[in-house]
Amino acid sequence: MVVGTGKVNIAVLSGKGGTGKTLLAVNLAAVAQSSVYIDCDVEEPNGHLFFKPLEVENEDIAIKVPTVDDRFCNGCRICVDFCKFNALAYIDGKLIIFQDICHSCGGCLLLCPEYALTERDKYIGKIVRGTSENVTVHTGVLNIGEPSGTPIIKNLIAESALMKDKPVFIDCPPGSACFVMESIKDADYCILVAEPTRFGVHNLSMVWELVKLFNKPHGVILNKCLDSENPSEHFCSENNIAILGKIPFDYELGTLNSNGLVASRVNEKYHDLFSSLLHQVIKEVGHETTLDT
Repeated sequence: MVVGTGKVNIAVLSGKGGTGKTLLAVNLAAVAQSSVYIDCDVEEPNGHLFFKPLEVENEDIAIKVPTVDDRFCNGCRICVDFCKFNALAYIDGKLIIFQDICHSCGGCLLLCPEYALTERDKYIGKIVRGTSENVTVHTGVLNIGEPSGTPIIKNLIAESALMKDKPVFIDCPPGSACFVMESIKDADYCILVAEPTRFGVHNLSMVWELVKLFNKPHGVILNKCLDSENPSEHFCSENNIAILGKIPFDYELGTLNSNGLVASRVNEKYHDLFSSLLHQVIKEVGHETTLDT
């Protein structure tokens, strides 16, 4: 069945890794008739392992960092006093720049009375773009050792704004830190993925507090569900959080996922499962989108 078209940004997040966030994001994108999948988990992106995109293109991502020309620096320390991140220090008659903690604000350049500071590009990672059947895949990759992938995520989210008439599925980093905040800031709706354990409740509460802070409409999908007691379900009931659906604890689904396969593409049962979940999500969002179920 195919329903009407529309654009919506749906962020998928969880309080920790291994909850099923990527499983859900990948399969929701796959069951839509035409969609965009954005992997913002730039430290350990793995959505591409399932989609195996073709026609791959790479774009290097750089940030601006200051560099000093010692011939002009007079040691006034105005830049040092200005920087609230302690990325500059004046030691033994020389200005030292700690580029790993620089936030690229450019303020030190503006304030330097001797024009001793200029900027240079520092490459911190890349964006990899490709296609996988009906899905456009954008993956952020942070270089090893780099302290922050936020600029890469900003680029990924900016690209999502250019996608016309396609649902965008944002696979967020795990947790609730700055990377996640950047990933959800333009989301129309947030899906919180939770496991049926007490530890799962703790992780769910973290991301729930975050989406409330950002005033984002949200709902929960419970993963790895058994017939036994589900503390995460109780938490949702107690806090009036919408439960969008459940994914059962399923060895076959786990095997397909472990083998790097998009379950909804290789098994009709899982195609129906994730299509049903997507219909429910779109109903909650209040938008229409293109589905192929």
